[in-house]
Amino acid sequence: MTPNPLPQAVDLLLEATVAGSFSRLGYEARRRLDGWQEPPAGALAGKRILLTGATSGIGRAATGQLLDLGAEVLVVGRDEQRTIRAAAELGVAHPEGTVSAHIADLADLGAVRKLADELVAFGQPFDAIVHNAGALLADKTMTADGLETTLAVHVVAPHLLTERLLPLLRPVARVVWVTSGGMYSQGLDVDDLEMDEADYKGTAQYARAKRAQVELLGLWAERLAPTAVVHAMHPGWADTPGVEQSLPTFRKLTGPALRTPDQGADTLVWLLWADEPAEVSGKLWLDRRPRSTVHLPGTGTTDHERARLWEWVAAAAR
Repeated sequence: MTPNPLPQAVDLLLEATVAGSFSRLGYEARRRLDGWQEPPAGALAGKRILLTGATSGIGRAATGQLLDLGAEVLVVGRDEQRTIRAAAELGVAHPEGTVSAHIADLADLGAVRKLADELVAFGQPFDAIVHNAGALLADKTMTADGLETTLAVHVVAPHLLTERLLPLLRPVARVVWVTSGGMYSQGLDVDDLEMDEADYKGTAQYARAKRAQVELLGLWAERLAPTAVVHAMHPGWADTPGVEQSLPTFRKLTGPALRTPDQGADTLVWLLWADEPAEVSGKLWLDRRPRSTVHLPGTGTTDHERARLWEWVAAAAR
């Protein structure tokens, strides 16, 4: 039987419009046309997953979905009270799984090392690591480690945490970075990763950090094969507290077109239960389909620059 060309045609049209692709319209159209399958009951029963940034937004929505599928989720947050409260609330609302709170500020590499060392000492293996925590700052700030904060939280800390937890990864574990469609607006400049204070723009620095996450995917895929598969996904435009606080004008303009946090989290959760993502590695996903990492001329990256980025991040994470 000849495959129906309509879903592919609609998907390409949505991608070309950007707004249609990233909005609730794109999610609903693809869900229907592609005939998305619901996960089987207990699809993640017995699976142990570490997820950063779970107190609100995409991370909280994803944690709830993972718990509904029977997973054990270790949620990591920087604010002790908020993280413990979120874990308790999620556990009550989603009793099919189990959830525990773990505290680490990803802007503090010492705290990341401490968390990783505690988990390694405990010795229980992981089936997945999800790097979801993020920060979009109006002004440039530096961490105690001498790193620009956005880059530290999105790139250096996840690199360090993944490296430290390698001994605990079960075959075939899944490591997922939650990135942003904003990364399409920026190229990679390894000589200007942290942006000068005088020229600092929080949204641009955020997009650069997200670009860096995606550019490291292929190298991480090589590093972790065959122990784990590595992916990134972006949730499209979702109505989260982070968007409300950091991008109020954007939220006001897009309004009803924004996805819900649960819709934004769908592909993230799918990457952890479906069979297809285990068969490939190093891909960027939106709405359960692999995507190009470049939309705009001049934002592509060479292998040499990716290697330089890896060297910079590895040195910063030491």
